[in-house]
Amino acid sequence: MKRTPRHLSPRSVRFPMVGNAELIQESGETRRILPTLLLVVAIVFPCLVLYQLANPVEYLMVQSGRSAVGNGETAVDLAKLLEIEGNVSEAENVTLERILEKAAMEDNTVILTTLNEAWATPDSIMDLFLHSFRIGFKTRKLMDHLVIVALDQKAYARCLSVHTHCFALQTEGVDFSGEKSFMTPDYLTMMWRRIDFLRSVLELGYNFVFTDADIMWFRDPFPVFYSDADFQIACDHFSGNPTDLQNRPNGGFNFVKSNNRTISFYKFWHKSREAHPGYHDQDVLNFIKYDPFISEIGLQMRFLNTDYFGGFCEPSKDFKKVCTMHANCCVGLGSKIHDLSIMLEDWRRFMSLPPLQKSSSFWRVPRNCSVP
Repeated sequence: MKRTPRHLSPRSVRFPMVGNAELIQESGETRRILPTLLLVVAIVFPCLVLYQLANPVEYLMVQSGRSAVGNGETAVDLAKLLEIEGNVSEAENVTLERILEKAAMEDNTVILTTLNEAWATPDSIMDLFLHSFRIGFKTRKLMDHLVIVALDQKAYARCLSVHTHCFALQTEGVDFSGEKSFMTPDYLTMMWRRIDFLRSVLELGYNFVFTDADIMWFRDPFPVFYSDADFQIACDHFSGNPTDLQNRPNGGFNFVKSNNRTISFYKFWHKSREAHPGYHDQDVLNFIKYDPFISEIGLQMRFLNTDYFGGFCEPSKDFKKVCTMHANCCVGLGSKIHDLSIMLEDWRRFMSLPPLQKSSSFWRVPRNCSVP
């Protein structure tokens, strides 16, 4: 049963001025027409206002003569429209809770990813990411449950042009639009903003699979997730034991169930950044996974096998098992795009092979990617 969202916050709406009393001529004909005009205005304008309140993004699209799902040109036009009309905040009033409700599976699970302008431009990471869902085995249907969280206005506009469920996440005083180099101050701020956002999703009652956009989805992962875990996470290196704390987790992919344990854990994780300044969320997770607090709250943590959830650090060796592949251990946007494109070609080749030849498939990556 899906949750009923809280009432949407009211917004102020400017009404266009209608008519000009000085231009109305005092004639018998005008006096007869004026009551009719006033009646039309009284009916039509409240309807338009109510439609705009209920459908702010759709209203902007209708006004500009564009659809919310189209080609790359639509994104540029929409971005200009939002800038000109000053209605970025209007589009953002399509609240997170409303979007999550629309995207959620029957058990209130959503798939989330975050993107900025650098990763959302045409022929960049987002296009590769979405393409993997289209060519993966039983993954296309999962796109209906994917929410793309845009970190800046242009990423949001591009999302609206290619995908159904988009949410604009604002961080006051920070520009997340450009490529953020690993471990720079802006990179760290972006990572910790993500952890805080995911905590808010859990508090709204939604389970989530969080996936970095540089992860290609080749197979539905839900059948191989652990049913008894509160928090399960992919690894850069997997020891072979899903409960071994010596595993090296990667924060780019995890499946988290909404409950008091996970909400407390995410609050603790976010707060722990203060005790470990200058470290990103993944490093801090490696510190706190040993903390007694984890046992005290009863959090069931599992580490995911790289046979199913691989990456450039430790590729999955079996094309018949692999669910996702991550461009981890890779520095630079250009290198990621290059190697992920090859990875998609490798998967298409595997899918086109006769059954008896599929066992001979192998990844031709990493190439440009290398361990930082």
